[in-house]
Amino acid sequence: MQKKILIVDDDREILEIVERILELKGYTIFTALNGEEALRKVEGASPDLIILDLVLPLVSGEQVCRKIKRNPKTKDIPIIMLTGKDSEADEIIGRVLGADYYLTKPLGVEKLLQAIEDCFKVREF
Repeated sequence: MQKKILIVDDDREILEIVERILELKGYTIFTALNGEEALRKVEGASPDLIILDLVLPLVSGEQVCRKIKRNPKTKDIPIIMLTGKDSEADEIIGRVLGADYYLTKPLGVEKLLQAIEDCFKVREF
């Protein structure tokens, strides 16, 4: 069965690039342009993994992550934060919120693919 990934980013260009790359790798992709839409899609699509930007309109990526990790139904979904916020403090906050990986933009495709693979390997155990 194909793994489902939700990509959440308010930058349409990044969203489309990541979507194309992951579709070529065989993943089923859902997208959201803001935090509110992301929370709806988490409930409706039941993704196997979420790629989440921190800076989002309506509901921030931090709030989205917090809500997902506090919900018993969604708390085990791996989250990869992919963001332009690149300070050590930002990464610590991301990890405290429950992110499994913290990647910064500009995006390194190989790093992202490795993070996805690692998240799925951990879930298989």
